[in-house]
Amino acid sequence: MNSIKACIFDLDGVIVDTAVYHYKAWKRLANSLGFDFTEEQNEKLKGVSRVRSLELILQWGGITKTAAEQEVLATEKNTWYVEMINHMKPDEILPGAKEFVQSCRDAGIKTALGSASKNSMMILEKIGIVDLFDAIIDGNKVSKAKPDPEVFLKGAEAVGVAPADCVVFEDAIAGIQAAIAGGMKAVGIGSPEVLTEANLVISGLDKMSIEKLDEL
Repeated sequence: MNSIKACIFDLDGVIVDTAVYHYKAWKRLANSLGFDFTEEQNEKLKGVSRVRSLELILQWGGITKTAAEQEVLATEKNTWYVEMINHMKPDEILPGAKEFVQSCRDAGIKTALGSASKNSMMILEKIGIVDLFDAIIDGNKVSKAKPDPEVFLKGAEAVGVAPADCVVFEDAIAGIQAAIAGGMKAVGIGSPEVLTEANLVISGLDKMSIEKLDEL
């Protein structure tokens, strides 16, 4: 009998991939300041907060800004990012994601979203899958960043399932660590060489099944 009673999903890199929009917005900001921003540099910003990302970009561009000026720039970047994700469409859902979340629901397993993004609800509405989640915990409902388990613990609480009976799907090391810190199982989306602490690593939710949950 399956002991997993709830699946909690990170959003970016698991359900959708908004990294391209972050990259375009940061690149636009860098260009407006008179320097370029590369895809290689963008890779170094994975899982890094907006404030820290801006600090690194300014550093790479050799530019110094006051804290107040940095706040203005970070807000500007976010405005551009939100404008872009506002045009997202259902075909931007990553392969197998919608199908696997639906199969969890069909099997009587609770589903929750656990994302640091404050734009989670808007993205889910744009891609048309809000109703696939029993609970949505996003950056507006948490104060601590991963690897703190707050977002996943709140997700478990919202669907009324004990942490030990939950499995988290994550693409970042900090997210895997947050799941483990919360006493949950963790499935990594990405590379086994990178997500070494996960109970299982797959390339995407198109490679996941209810049967594989039984093996965790």
